[in-house]
Amino acid sequence: MPDIFVNYRTTDEDTGATLIERELSRRFGSERVFRASKSIKVGRRFPQELLTAVRRSSVLIAVIGAHWADARTADGRRALDDPEDWTRREIVEAFESGALVVPVLIGRATRLNRRDLPAELGELADCQYRRLDTRNAEADLARIGDDLAEALPQLAEAERQIAQTMVEPESRVRTGRVDGSVVQARDYDGGVGNASRDLGTFVNNASGPLHTGTGDQHNKVQHGGVQFNGDGGSYVEQGGDIRHQFGGRRHGEDGQR
Repeated sequence: MPDIFVNYRTTDEDTGATLIERELSRRFGSERVFRASKSIKVGRRFPQELLTAVRRSSVLIAVIGAHWADARTADGRRALDDPEDWTRREIVEAFESGALVVPVLIGRATRLNRRDLPAELGELADCQYRRLDTRNAEADLARIGDDLAEALPQLAEAERQIAQTMVEPESRVRTGRVDGSVVQARDYDGGVGNASRDLGTFVNNASGPLHTGTGDQHNKVQHGGVQFNGDGGSYVEQGGDIRHQFGGRRHGEDGQR
């Protein structure tokens, strides 16, 4: 059931209505925000769907652009003066059902004047409005969402629940069937550790000679190099050489036999 009904005129500011609906859906959940072109399923009877959604909503956002009041019907009359105009009917229904009505002025749209409105819509001019300017869209959309969360506790709770389900990507762990061991780790401070069984050896910040296999290793560090004794070993000199020796003393190259 929606909490927010987005009312707009398709010939005026359908783009602004879409921006508002998407931001509020992101914050409070798509099912809580009704916008006709998004929310009415294919084949459903739109007159009943619209009126039912308005009656069940706690707030109606009236999206008002520069041409909202001047829009015309097919026969040239001002649309607002037509009792069958859907933009007008939805707002009137919201007032009658006791919903909070919030005009949102888009771009250069000016504040409404009672004298320019039909008597049934006169109350709309008295409602505190908000503004959405594309040059300041992020801040304006955030303010609209903040106002609604403050006015409707169920929206604040919905936002809190959505926030709890959002986890930083680096903290997510998803596993299916696993044969063996699973280790999740970030940073370790110093030392050489043996991760037993099938996990291998973990090395972090080793600052001296290192032995990671079986057998003997005897290292004697000399100026400019290292001397190995035993059956093998590796030496890494920071900023210098990498030396390896395995399986005893090797013979020289063919020309050195």
